[in-house]
Amino acid sequence: MLELQGLTKTFGGQTAVHNETFSVAPGTIMGLIGQNGAGKTTTFRMILNFLHPDNGAVLWNGRPIANQDRAFIGYLPEERGLYPKMKVADQIVFFAQLHGLSRADALSRLDEWMDRFQVKGKKTDKVKDLSKGNQQKIQLIATLIHMPKLLILDEPFSGLDPVNAGLLEDGIRLLKENGSAIIFSSHDMSNVEEVSDHLVMLRNGETVLNGKVSEIRQQFGRTKVYLEQPPLSDAELEAFPGVAKVLQQGTRYTLTLSDPAAGRALFEAATAKGYLPEFSQQPPTLDEIFKLKAGASA
Repeated sequence: MLELQGLTKTFGGQTAVHNETFSVAPGTIMGLIGQNGAGKTTTFRMILNFLHPDNGAVLWNGRPIANQDRAFIGYLPEERGLYPKMKVADQIVFFAQLHGLSRADALSRLDEWMDRFQVKGKKTDKVKDLSKGNQQKIQLIATLIHMPKLLILDEPFSGLDPVNAGLLEDGIRLLKENGSAIIFSSHDMSNVEEVSDHLVMLRNGETVLNGKVSEIRQQFGRTKVYLEQPPLSDAELEAFPGVAKVLQQGTRYTLTLSDPAAGRALFEAATAKGYLPEFSQQPPTLDEIFKLKAGASA
């Protein structure tokens, strides 16, 4: 288990991370979210011992991470880096050997990973001759091929189209099923909501959200109502008590409630007036919660 206990880091009097505490258990995925400058990358660098915290501790299975533990860690930095003149196979084998795999073991796993990520190119191609998207896949394979027990991904979905993002999600889930503790950062809340069991949100170095994704959404109440062809007019919807915002897309309406209790009254008013094909009341999406918390005053 990865544990962060009261991590604090300052740079020249500016606090980057303050009293950060969370844990990531084996076989779970944690999303670390926050705007640029919130402290996500600083957190990763302290976990990896690239930076030393001013206060607090990073523990793996109850003890500090030591040099000999590096073999079971996988790290994908936000600033990607490959050796462009190396062949694909040589590149991946090089990184695999840094993590303790033999050349034979790395090569035996390579075809499976290239198939999994649908790499368009041959093992004998030079990295520089691949498309940007396929170079990203090679970097991901180099991060995952040794099946790390602790996987840290800094903005792994950046630049990936939806198809390749889905392939990455599948790869992350594979390591989860294998018992890895996984932590990743992302600006795309759909990715976080799709794969995370748990999330932590930082704002100006402070932890403002920490919990299971489903529980965090429920904490904000069932403030979203989705209607299809409501028998109420636009004016009636906008004036309805407890309705803060009305968004129309064709025959579909999305309402934001200032009071979740207004949902029942709205349903009764709509069905009393006519046929209502669809009515659904849900918590806000993770993206909406992110925008709300990111914009809140510190």
